[in-house]
Amino acid sequence: MNTLRRSFSLAVLLGLLPALVLGQSLPEPKGRAVLTVSGKIGVKNRGETAAFDMAMLEALPQHSFTTRTPWYDRPVKFTGPLLSDVLEAVKASGSTLSAVAINDYKITIPADDTRKFKVVMARLIDDKPIPVRDKGPLFIVYPFDSDAELRSSTYYERSIWQLKAVEIQ
Repeated sequence: MNTLRRSFSLAVLLGLLPALVLGQSLPEPKGRAVLTVSGKIGVKNRGETAAFDMAMLEALPQHSFTTRTPWYDRPVKFTGPLLSDVLEAVKASGSTLSAVAINDYKITIPADDTRKFKVVMARLIDDKPIPVRDKGPLFIVYPFDSDAELRSSTYYERSIWQLKAVEIQ
């Protein structure tokens, strides 16, 4: 148990676990911010927003699923934090998410989707970082093969790639 406690303490000291897990404020990103969350949030680290670098997203619990999509000719494994965990990290309180891509494409996602489905903010495809030219670095993906309801244009359109910002409304 002492080894586990020491490992956890070391991880916290090294910044490998978000300070929020310990009930503290969200730390400032040490690297380049890849995601900005704004709007109805209770935890901020950069003015009125919450900024995440990739290490902060990696420190959240990671989830994976393999699913077929309209964008790849075979099933693909997606890995990253649940979108609900990202929202919890900033204490989001709105009912809709306005997600924005690098090219300024925007889509509205009901916050209920994050509770109803295990929506992932993928940072890896087939265990590799997602390059910008291949829909990265972040890609909101629904587990399409888990529910027939998800295999529709409604949910495909909500699966925004090259994600850069989310505004909680």
